[in-house]
Amino acid sequence: MIELRDLKDGDQERLFRWRLLPEVDRWMSDHAATTPEENRLWFEDFRLDPDRRGWIVTVDGEPAGFLSLTGVTSRHRRASWGWYIGEASARGRGAGRAAQALGLDLAFDALGLEKVQAEVLADNDVALKAQAAAGFRREGYLREHVVKDGRRRDVVLLGILAPEWRARRGALRRALSSANLIAA
Repeated sequence: MIELRDLKDGDQERLFRWRLLPEVDRWMSDHAATTPEENRLWFEDFRLDPDRRGWIVTVDGEPAGFLSLTGVTSRHRRASWGWYIGEASARGRGAGRAAQALGLDLAFDALGLEKVQAEVLADNDVALKAQAAAGFRREGYLREHVVKDGRRRDVVLLGILAPEWRARRGALRRALSSANLIAA
């Protein structure tokens, strides 16, 4: 079963380790902390900031990834999100699809947001497909928007509105539950 749980103090080192993995870092547009101290400061700031929320993605109770929302206090009732599966053993097994569904439930139901948006590197086909399957729609394309590994990279802007999620939610959650990925 895949679930989301709140961050705990012990997650700081795990997030640092995951974020430095080449298979995670290659798809991230922001700069990863390069030292444990830099990571500690990021983690503390993240947890204290009311505008940001984060959860650990668990697979059968074991930490497997991270999902975050930024901008949750916006008067526009929208936030940006990002997620990744840090444990190689959990990749390609539905953890990302399930985490997205659980995260969208939190965003739209628990947090009362009206829109969730994402910026995805244009060549990250896996993330683009996964987010499209959750109901995200392409809203824009930013050419040479970020610098990654010394070269400029394009970014796809994606978004999903609360009514769009609510229209897809039942069928997607039933499929994930039937696949024994999430609780009914």
